[in-house]
Amino acid sequence: MSKKLLFILLMGFLLRLIALNQSLWLDEATTGRVVQEYGFRQIITQFSPNDFHPPLYYLLMKLWTNIFGYSEIALRMPSIAFSLLTGYLVYLLGKKLKNEATGLWAGVFFLFNPLIVYYSQEARMYMMATFLLTSALYASLFQKPKYIIIFVLLIFMSMFTFYGSIFFIIPLLIYFLYVKRYRYFFYSILGLLLTLPVLSPLLLRQLLHAKDSLQSVVNWTSALGKANLKNLLLIPIKFSIGRISFEPKWIYWFVSILWTGWVMFLTVKGAMKNKALLLLLIIPIVLGFIASFITPLLSYFRFLYLVPLLSFFLASGTDIFHLKGEKWILLMGFIVFSLFYLLNPNFHREDWKTLSAKIPMNIPVFMIIPSSDPFTYYQKDAALIELRSVGSVPPRAKNIVVIPYTSPIYGYDYERILGEQRYRKEKTENFRGGVNFELWKKLR
Repeated sequence: MSKKLLFILLMGFLLRLIALNQSLWLDEATTGRVVQEYGFRQIITQFSPNDFHPPLYYLLMKLWTNIFGYSEIALRMPSIAFSLLTGYLVYLLGKKLKNEATGLWAGVFFLFNPLIVYYSQEARMYMMATFLLTSALYASLFQKPKYIIIFVLLIFMSMFTFYGSIFFIIPLLIYFLYVKRYRYFFYSILGLLLTLPVLSPLLLRQLLHAKDSLQSVVNWTSALGKANLKNLLLIPIKFSIGRISFEPKWIYWFVSILWTGWVMFLTVKGAMKNKALLLLLIIPIVLGFIASFITPLLSYFRFLYLVPLLSFFLASGTDIFHLKGEKWILLMGFIVFSLFYLLNPNFHREDWKTLSAKIPMNIPVFMIIPSSDPFTYYQKDAALIELRSVGSVPPRAKNIVVIPYTSPIYGYDYERILGEQRYRKEKTENFRGGVNFELWKKLR
């Protein structure tokens, strides 16, 4: 490994340590709860049937946290590791497909991409899936039998990590046919056939659970990513600037569109030199868009596994004008957007840590229990009461606290019900990420 590559990886690692102990949000706290409350077998038999993801990530996290604990940093460190390993693979991919310099720049563009930096700090399965699918793509470049076996195993593991992997695997099949790599096409089919009988019983139970959830949680689809133009356009924008926003909005949109336009221009120029690989960038989004008419899933973070290809195309596309400073401008832009997120707490995750420290605990606390993981992560002994029960079992206390988190998604009008029971909202305390708690007082 060259000194340049080691330096790049070290800088990428140090960047990811900034604000790593920020508060967990809902999905991350669910990861923390699962690995604390369930054993390895229970994750598969008890938790996964009621979840929406395959179990491999949770099993890995169970093993990891048994050794390193359940702090915010411990929960997020595997995602950091997967992002750095993927950056190394992107380097190898660029080196294999073109040359050493292209590989280094591709690795740089991946490691400092603002969206990758954000999800490198997220205790969820998306960086693990990105690593597995990038590994599979790299393994497919070799003809030796051992790489074919590794490729099949990686396909198998990616499906057990993230169901959205199928939107990359299908274009891989098309790509292998296009470049006449029939052996890999056959073994891809074999990998999927091996996956189906093992995964199908669990997937069927999860689909039934998802159907029930979509019926009972009336506004759930709005949070999942419907098939519309806005969610489609957010994919290239977030791939270019990450998860940030700022006021005034016209400046935000001007900067976002200008920067994204340039990034996508360079991407297309680089892709024109590798037209076969362009299939792997476009088809997953098309498939995701079509599938979202059936079940909503068109959210940009579900396509993180495309950023490695984007990074390779950028490394190739920035050669077109033969300007040495062009790559540096792109890199500096990525670093600025990354630091804009890392150094500005307003862009960090929901601040359950502060909320849980400030909430009054000597009076009853009401919350929608299925969404309570981030609160109970920081208040392990909290005796929460189901918010949706106030209509059938009115509270008796003179003062109560309400955490209204996700009540709009559940379509539950607790304010009307509490008003009918002669409660009045006395005050609201707001925290980062739109989380808050309310103090309600019983009128005489």
